Amino acid sequence: MDPRHVTTFKTMCPMNCHPTLCGMTVTLHDDAGVTISGDETNPDSKGFLCMRGKAAHENVGSQKRLLTPQVRAARGTDAWSSVTWGAALDQIAAHMRRVGRQRVGFWQGHGNWANDYAFGLKRAQMDRFANLYGCQVWNPAMICWGLGAFGVGITGAIETSTKEDLGENSEMVILWGANTVSQANTLRHVEIAKRRGARVVVIDVRRTEASALADEVVLVRPGTDAALALGMMQVIIADRAWDAAFVAENTIGFEMLAANVGDMTPAWAEAQTGVPAAQIVALARSYAATRPAMIVIGGSSLHKGTNTWQAARAIACLPALTGNFGLPGGGIGPRHGGRSHGVGFNDVSAADRRPPGTYIPNQMEAIVEALESGAVKVFISIGSNALSSFADTNRFRAALAKADLVVSYDIFANQMIREAADIVLPGTIWLEEIGAKSTNTHVHLSDRVMPPAGETRPVYELYKGLAARLGVEDVYPWVDQEAAMDAALDHPATNHATVETLRANGGRVALNVSHVAYPTLKFATPSGKIEFYSERAMSMGLPALPTTAAPDGTEDGLILAHGRTFAHFHSFYDHARALPTLAGREGEPDLWVAPADAEARDIADGDSIEIWNARGSFVARAKVTPRIPAGTVWIRDGWPGLNALTDGASVLPLAALSEFPFSVGQNTFAARVEIRSATVGA
Repeated sequence: MDPRHVTTFKTMCPMNCHPTLCGMTVTLHDDAGVTISGDETNPDSKGFLCMRGKAAHENVGSQKRLLTPQVRAARGTDAWSSVTWGAALDQIAAHMRRVGRQRVGFWQGHGNWANDYAFGLKRAQMDRFANLYGCQVWNPAMICWGLGAFGVGITGAIETSTKEDLGENSEMVILWGANTVSQANTLRHVEIAKRRGARVVVIDVRRTEASALADEVVLVRPGTDAALALGMMQVIIADRAWDAAFVAENTIGFEMLAANVGDMTPAWAEAQTGVPAAQIVALARSYAATRPAMIVIGGSSLHKGTNTWQAARAIACLPALTGNFGLPGGGIGPRHGGRSHGVGFNDVSAADRRPPGTYIPNQMEAIVEALESGAVKVFISIGSNALSSFADTNRFRAALAKADLVVSYDIFANQMIREAADIVLPGTIWLEEIGAKSTNTHVHLSDRVMPPAGETRPVYELYKGLAARLGVEDVYPWVDQEAAMDAALDHPATNHATVETLRANGGRVALNVSHVAYPTLKFATPSGKIEFYSERAMSMGLPALPTTAAPDGTEDGLILAHGRTFAHFHSFYDHARALPTLAGREGEPDLWVAPADAEARDIADGDSIEIWNARGSFVARAKVTPRIPAGTVWIRDGWPGLNALTDGASVLPLAALSEFPFSVGQNTFAARVEIRSATVGA
């Protein structure tokens, strides 16, 4: 091939495996095809690119792409007609005018951040429209990492240390509910630490892929991680192994914590968690005796079910008890949604210009209730399959059906579009628009390198078009998206970088951050200290001290747990079904089942099975394996229809929802299930 017809450039992978965000080298060929490889010059990923990133080239030229705006002929049908963007925006704006601004709600997800994750400009632009217009807008952190961040935030430890600090300095690494094969750049630094001699412990509900790297694996009953942390604290305090100087200087409520955990002995913790008491004692003593020790806390999966926020709350107390905060190699390591000390960008969301109104809180159940009651009549979903992301799918589907209009902006059809949308707007892929992504140490440019396919448009054109029709001023005050990026980059953390300076510097800039979280030991609490005892939590109607919910031994069935796999991350790209490589890797859902549980139900490995409870049912394939304890079953989260099984009850009171910049109004997602052959009753 003539090299004059080949263009090679650096960009970022469009997957959002934060804190893993990988650089990629993309080659455009004269036939419009692309080839992709890892960018060896990227300081975060250093040439690594997993199968998800390598499959991203299948977005280009895909026959499954949404390429024109479409309007459904009537609900309950699969009859669609193509319309112009102007006609689609006219229809959406007409509905918005008719119902009034406060009955319009915007929701977005990972699919909107393929070249924006952790930089946050595209989310801020949606918020800007909603703030200036005065409609409902919700933060999707409530279905993801928000509950875990609330737990560490109440304790005071919301910042994270970097992967580089972990690799260079940690002498012990605990991967707590963190299957870091989905955070490959973190895992690489765990391997570096292990080669130095660091001890690696994996705590999870199953023997994950990351367990292969571990010196020790601790298997816990789902929903009992807080009890394990409390049991470890009891041992450390009973042994008088806590860091007395650090605790006296930098914490509040130690005496109350000590009294609180006094009866939470290893025997008590064993009954809660299923972890042998002797293993709990050994783990606690090893952690207390090893400095520096770092805990990497898992993302959304750890905080679904009965764990909720209390798991992160209790785990975050351990580094304070042992004096590991502010210490190179200690504290809490990289996690999904976490930020290093000093990271920040200029906020362009115009939150201070939001008009008075009756606004529905960032609470998943509140959103569903608003749809059910008619308080929200127009629901606009941006890059998200909200139908599969919310718990209790059947209830949410029925609630959406009560809306006057449901709109989806995306690049592929998904469950939300097939089952609920009235209007579909086609979005651009990451190579067709300019953006940036931020790791915990750098901002990386993702430049536009090819024209939008068909009639696809970047999402800010939606806000501009609606603003023009509704008479909302100043929604897009920039001459173009590059100028908007410059406005967001104008922050001390970036040295006031611009798109041009990023381009001149190879497409990236190092952030002004500390690799160690809380280097000044000034923590994110009203007292400025780690709060074992939190009056702030008590004022919200929450426990002032870390605690745990006792497992309900009276419940029947198996505990359903969720997590990540190599081929999947969140629901975009039609749950990866639109990309043949990823769809081929995971052709159907696999439910991990312990041999004893399978034998008791006459189920063999590979059988087609029905997972069911009172809320709904889901068909999967049995993966019978000794890598999961009896009483627990595990499945990759996000399969369309899976959340028909999960509980939609709220976790936190409304008083807790405005405490932090992110929202935390998550459903419990808890589920006890039974399984049987899918042919039973057929």
